[in-house]
Amino acid sequence: MRDVAVIGVGMQKWGELWTKSIRDVFVESALLAMDDAGVDHIDSMYVGSMSPGIFSSQEHLESVLGDYLGQPHIPATRVESACASGGLAFRLAWMEVASGISDIALAGGVEKMTDISGSDATYALATAADMKWEGISGVTFPGLYAMMAVAHMDRYGTTREQLAHVAVKNHANGSKNPRAQFPFPVTVEQVINSVKVADPLNILDCSPITDGAAAAILVPADQVKNYKRPGVKIIGSGHATDSIALHGRDDLTTIRAAAEAGQRAYEMAGKQPSDIDFAEVHDCFTIAEIVVSEALGFFEPGQGGPAAESGATAMGGKIPINVSGGLKSKGHPVGATGVAQVVESIEQLRGEAGERQVKDARVALTQNMGGSGGSCVVHIMEVM
Repeated sequence: MRDVAVIGVGMQKWGELWTKSIRDVFVESALLAMDDAGVDHIDSMYVGSMSPGIFSSQEHLESVLGDYLGQPHIPATRVESACASGGLAFRLAWMEVASGISDIALAGGVEKMTDISGSDATYALATAADMKWEGISGVTFPGLYAMMAVAHMDRYGTTREQLAHVAVKNHANGSKNPRAQFPFPVTVEQVINSVKVADPLNILDCSPITDGAAAAILVPADQVKNYKRPGVKIIGSGHATDSIALHGRDDLTTIRAAAEAGQRAYEMAGKQPSDIDFAEVHDCFTIAEIVVSEALGFFEPGQGGPAAESGATAMGGKIPINVSGGLKSKGHPVGATGVAQVVESIEQLRGEAGERQVKDARVALTQNMGGSGGSCVVHIMEVM
């Protein structure tokens, strides 16, 4: 298996992109990535997109996007793993290059979520849960993560204020990210007093509905010298799944798929949690970041909440988490999120992140998951 590096990334501002179609949104970011890498063609493409048929009335997306990108005859694949679709697309592009099948692969993700009503968007997202047992009862993702939050609070004493500190920290980071959907700071009081969604989660604990895309160009590491940009090597990749329904899990206070995927990525990379300089993790809800920070080994079980409150996960802390603003501030176009985490990581490792630059960053971790943790993908990247 060949070593693989990322040589180009692209991403536009996220938000409510009313005047653009799903193909416009994707191609703009894909062309930015190709230009960043200095390539005029790709050998293959993997695109993460959770529900384009519902959100955009467009299935067979891989053919549409390949053609619209001006690469109509390449092998192109649309990847679906709920909110982990982008991370899995990146993993498959890595495997494509590592295997020797392609020398230039594009990993992308896209979702256009605002062209339908809020209730229809809620339905589309709910299909990533267990529709037979959870969906039929009317449970949506805020409710599922609220159950996890209550269990975590009951077992470990995690507080409502600690949840709020996750949102405060991520909005502080996002306020320095010009591509973020909600680039403004919030206070603990504003989070706690915002509209209740599913007790104990309020609206400012929840990631938004977003339009957006992101893309990355992958090549063999030993060919990086042939391109204009420095390469960042992918040194670890882990993928795991779990029971899609919460009632099928032994423990609601952790996400087993995140722990398993993380361990596989650590083993492949020859790294441990203390070697990671910063991480982009899947904070679809504030409790998700706390639970994932524990599952990945950054903190002991029950210590993710106190870590957020103490500043351990802030810029300059023990392990900066979601310096991009995370899903909470940057936005969450579900199929694109995993690739956007890679974009942030590459720019950080190049030293190009501006006001939110992590000092001396050399090793990054991304964690992208689907649903309430039914699937998870973790990648570890290092400066070459």
